[in-house]
Amino acid sequence: MKLTTFNVNGIRAAERRGFRPWLEASAPDVLALQEVRCPVPQLPEGIFDGFHLAYDSGELAGRNGVALVSKVEPSDVRVGLNNDDEFSHEGRYIEADYTIGGTEITVGSLYLPKGAVPQDSEAAKAKFERKMRFCETLEAHLRASHDTAISRGRAYTVLGDYNIARTPQDLYNNHSKKPLDGYLPEEREWLTQTLETSGLTDVVRSLHPDDQGPYSWWSWRGGSWQRGYGWRIDYHLTSPALAQRATFGDTDKPETYESRISDHAAVVVEYD
Repeated sequence: MKLTTFNVNGIRAAERRGFRPWLEASAPDVLALQEVRCPVPQLPEGIFDGFHLAYDSGELAGRNGVALVSKVEPSDVRVGLNNDDEFSHEGRYIEADYTIGGTEITVGSLYLPKGAVPQDSEAAKAKFERKMRFCETLEAHLRASHDTAISRGRAYTVLGDYNIARTPQDLYNNHSKKPLDGYLPEEREWLTQTLETSGLTDVVRSLHPDDQGPYSWWSWRGGSWQRGYGWRIDYHLTSPALAQRATFGDTDKPETYESRISDHAAVVVEYD
């Protein structure tokens, strides 16, 4: 079973850069997409032919949007976080139930808000506080949904762009004295705590316990990709029993800067 997450930074732009040939070659059982930034009627023709699509573009034109692309049809699809009103219109979370090779599994696709450094300005402080409110809502959802899945004999995994590098292994510039959005103590503590309270496993880190990276995002600017100045902010958070079946987990990094489809690279996990 092959599960993949990919922040495409706009599905129409990604299509122009080679998304469809990549999808055909990669052929994941389930692909979680973030930042699709496109209503369904405006999707490139044939981009998901041969796959089933669960989709929430949200109501913010040209922003956010999540999707699940799968070889098998989902038996149920749910949009948004439990008891969430503030963010439900933004296209930030979708989950679906699948049966893949005998495995009953619930897969979520998440796009967590970016946030800001609160010391920079009042506007940045408000943006940071809004991100942390989303995080609180997400933590409650992960706990409840994981418990529900386990009680029904299902595996559970939430794939996506968490916009947080949790440890010094997860970004290149981990000795910076300047506060970094996505590496603030409050964000890192939240993600560590969420792994504990939800019972989920960071699968890729469990497969690379001592490695720096593997990174999944590089800025388009400043030669970041060529220099390896990356961040690991795209995760597979997975129920422990399924995580123990993982045989491979890594970033599908393009061979050249010119062949990049997005400022993110896909993150792939394969299970026995």
